[in-house]
Amino acid sequence: MVENGQHEVIDIAYDNPDRLRTGIEVLTFDALKPRLKRSVARRPSRLDFHQLLLVRGGEGTAMVDFVTHPCTRGTLLHLRPGQVQRLPQDTDGRLADLDAVLVLFTADFPPPLPSTRSALDGFGPVAWQLSPADLAAFDRATTELAAEYATLQAVHSTAELTGVLLRQLLGALLVRVARLPAPAAHPAPGTELHLAFRCELERSFATTRSVGDYAARLGYSPRTLTRACLAATGRTAKQLVDARVALQAQRLLAHTDLPVATIGRILGFTEPTNFGKFFTRETGRTPGAFRRTQR
Repeated sequence: MVENGQHEVIDIAYDNPDRLRTGIEVLTFDALKPRLKRSVARRPSRLDFHQLLLVRGGEGTAMVDFVTHPCTRGTLLHLRPGQVQRLPQDTDGRLADLDAVLVLFTADFPPPLPSTRSALDGFGPVAWQLSPADLAAFDRATTELAAEYATLQAVHSTAELTGVLLRQLLGALLVRVARLPAPAAHPAPGTELHLAFRCELERSFATTRSVGDYAARLGYSPRTLTRACLAATGRTAKQLVDARVALQAQRLLAHTDLPVATIGRILGFTEPTNFGKFFTRETGRTPGAFRRTQR
């Protein structure tokens, strides 16, 4: 991890201090702490890589995209590139005392397995509370990854083969993630139409908030699209569109120093007052009040 940016902006870019050309790093939470500036511990930060965090002991509270997640023995967190996080903290706002292992990897490092696509896309669950059996399996898998990663650092003559093995071990770990039951709070994958809508929404949320536009692009009526969204998530297509725009607004408010009016324009609002009303309706706070809570 490396921190970039100015003033209040914190970007966490992938930067492996052990092997600069390796797209994976395996380390403990305790080993990560000394590498972080205090600002990263206190403020939200945005990743440009995947991060798996497996908690084996201790307690804390993490934040991912402005949703808090308790971290106790058996917690598994998966952050995707672009998501905003606050690392697990204790009740005093300091980095938590966790026995945890992190697996950091770039988007192009895992092997291209069809079975892991759902685990790597931006729509999957963020947090699981593993059963004792699953925790034991994930602990074994991450321990093997850590051992091979240590070999990569120590033995240069077999580094290429070890890199291949690390890819396969990571692939196996991601298959384990993919077959975990979805948490109760996470919606079901839904129909093909719902999945296509989510992909189109991810591409176009900043340019249109019209359900009619999305339905036309997908070749369906707005009513059919809304039915598919209700069946998969319990929310209408319009509610999903507005939630995605509000999430991006939260990310930009927390993570950049851009003026509120500029953020509104980026997200397609021609008038700052309209953006302010939209944000307040979706989140219950004004843009300025939300930004102050994150600072």
